[in-house]
Amino acid sequence: MPFSGFPPGKVLLVPIPAPFFTRLLPEMDHLGELKVVLYAFWRLSQAEGRYRYLTRGDFLADEHFMAGLEPQPARQENALDEALAQATARGIFLQETVTLGDKTVPLYFLNTPRGRAAADALRAGHWRPSADPAAPVHLYLERPNIFRLYEEHIGPITPLLAEQLEEAEAAYPYDWIEEAFRIAVANNARNWRYVEAILARWQKEGRHDRTAGGDSEKDRRRYFNDKFADFYE
Repeated sequence: MPFSGFPPGKVLLVPIPAPFFTRLLPEMDHLGELKVVLYAFWRLSQAEGRYRYLTRGDFLADEHFMAGLEPQPARQENALDEALAQATARGIFLQETVTLGDKTVPLYFLNTPRGRAAADALRAGHWRPSADPAAPVHLYLERPNIFRLYEEHIGPITPLLAEQLEEAEAAYPYDWIEEAFRIAVANNARNWRYVEAILARWQKEGRHDRTAGGDSEKDRRRYFNDKFADFYE
């Protein structure tokens, strides 16, 4: 059946770097390679997180895509592996592997500055398993001090929270972050929303550094007021 045309109104647009058309497309003579690369641009544009990747399973789980890649089900996995190998050999994808339990999982990154940095972080061991099967590992380009503070004073870090911590570390001075954690602990308010509220207030109203002599229980308690009460539980 012929394509009926793109629908009217707003549609999702997928960003594709211009060098793909000027440098890579003229050289590509493998249809499967072209399909997996275009599919990766689309899937990664919808993914969350700063550092994104695809697994072999991401391709296999899309039955419609796999049927278009190879109509014969028994040959689909071989067709996918061949296409991924072509794209990796050409340098469009960067492939790295991680061991999760008793399985070795290949991860595919686009060969962009951010993708290269993420692949380097993975090789350096800056990753941890994730509870999200759609994103089996969470990557850290470096281990920021804010992660250490959180784990020491609050608890384990989830992938979603890790992104929030990275954003906070980029937005606030480290001494602010350290002091905000200390105030949260002193007030037995061990959760990130409380710490974040302190930082946001300091950014809005200004922060006055205090000496050791002025660091009293009363001074700490002034942060534990109605403005932060919503973040306590």
